Amino acid sequence: MRGKVIMLQGTGSSVGKSMLCAALCRIFKEDGLKVAPFKSQNMALNSFATREGLEMGRAQVVQAQAAGVEPSVDMNPILLKPTSDRKSQVIALGKPIGNMTAVEYHHYKPNLRQMVKETYDRLEAQNDVVVIEGAGSPAEINLREGDLVNMWMAEAADAPVLLVGDIDRGGVFAALYGTVMLLEPEERARIKGMIVNKFRGDVAILEPGLRMIEEKLGIPVVGVVPWTDADIEDEDSVSERLLGVSGHGEITVAVARLKHISNFTDFQALSLHPGVTLRYATRPQDFEGADVVILPGTKNTIDDLIDLKNRDMIAPIVRHARSGKLLIGVCGGYQMLGTLLRDPHGVESAAPEVAGLGLLDMEVTFEPEKRTVQARGTLTDAVDWLAPLNGTEVEGYEIHSGVNTFGDGARFWMGPDGACNDRGNVLGTYLHGLIDDGSLADAVVRRARALKGLPEQPVSAEEARVNMAAYREEQFDKLARAVRESLDMDRVYRILKGLD
Repeated sequence: MRGKVIMLQGTGSSVGKSMLCAALCRIFKEDGLKVAPFKSQNMALNSFATREGLEMGRAQVVQAQAAGVEPSVDMNPILLKPTSDRKSQVIALGKPIGNMTAVEYHHYKPNLRQMVKETYDRLEAQNDVVVIEGAGSPAEINLREGDLVNMWMAEAADAPVLLVGDIDRGGVFAALYGTVMLLEPEERARIKGMIVNKFRGDVAILEPGLRMIEEKLGIPVVGVVPWTDADIEDEDSVSERLLGVSGHGEITVAVARLKHISNFTDFQALSLHPGVTLRYATRPQDFEGADVVILPGTKNTIDDLIDLKNRDMIAPIVRHARSGKLLIGVCGGYQMLGTLLRDPHGVESAAPEVAGLGLLDMEVTFEPEKRTVQARGTLTDAVDWLAPLNGTEVEGYEIHSGVNTFGDGARFWMGPDGACNDRGNVLGTYLHGLIDDGSLADAVVRRARALKGLPEQPVSAEEARVNMAAYREEQFDKLARAVRESLDMDRVYRILKGLD
């Protein structure tokens, strides 16, 4: 083991591997090391476009931000984006190579191993430390043959492994023991430490169990990490964020929870605004009383639009817009606002075309070539309530296959491709991350207050504005403090250096 890499694997999905990897990236950065994250294969609908116009999973983007480095597809060479219950789009080194079923991809995976190894080696050569994240559990014995992301990756990188278990779910000792015992002897030898994650309570009560699991497995517990309220972006739609309510403000924002929802992290700045209560809508009645409705991004716009119709959620959305309240569509949600959506090449859906909500004068055609770019938009004076922000430039990124064709009635609230209706209450854009600087989020809240007949909000725009870049830095520091205090970092460094 070469002292340049450490890997976190888990006893299952959602045990906290992504967050702990982000924490280690920040800790190593704080300690003066040049560090980069790596996950050979990620399955997620939350993705990001790099400066080069390549697509990667947001989990490794978040970890790169924690490490203070520019995100690169070398950190996530394979991204799987589910398009249905049976198929996923396979993205290799930032570009789609096709849609495959699980069986098709299982047979194809061996073709990707050399690329993954070369990508990892390139990343390792450029950094002092690489923090590798596994996926799911290494003990999925039915998937071992085609493994690309757990023990195969550990061997390819010659990486020591820390095994993470989630005590909040219960059964953490059984999960740790069972995972280790299902591995081959040479795989067990790579596990140099165990981490108990998401603990609530007095660690002293846990001590007897920690000593027993160490004795049974001969592997040390390097730390018990408490449940932390550090607000780090979620990897995907398994997020508990989609099940709860954020904030206690007077303005209610309802985000439609689409079947293939993607990049819901777009709305984090809005959820943190002191004047907002944000919830995710899964039923028609969830839109009742909403002051702002948001249609978010999706990997499958047409199928999700059909699903909204089947769940009787279209009518309340349209009524909301017709009443003059704010309706905002982002990416796939933007496409839904048009009059007609066509997919002649079967890029996303088996349905060749479907009627949109008819709220914007545009049609959308899905093309085989996907647009993945970092982009800017400039706010115009087409909408009176946004006049104070006229000329403001917002930054973000685009990931979509749809191409818009606008009718004569189209208006544009943001150039070059952000359309709105005549009343200025229905707005759409392809730009992910456009509210991260907080100014547009605050403008939306102020407009919603005015439409609701509420007085000016009690705080200034500067006080209300949440700049996501600064906020993320605060949360990374908070997470790193909690993890550093909980882990035996001297031992972690010894494991990293191959001394334990």
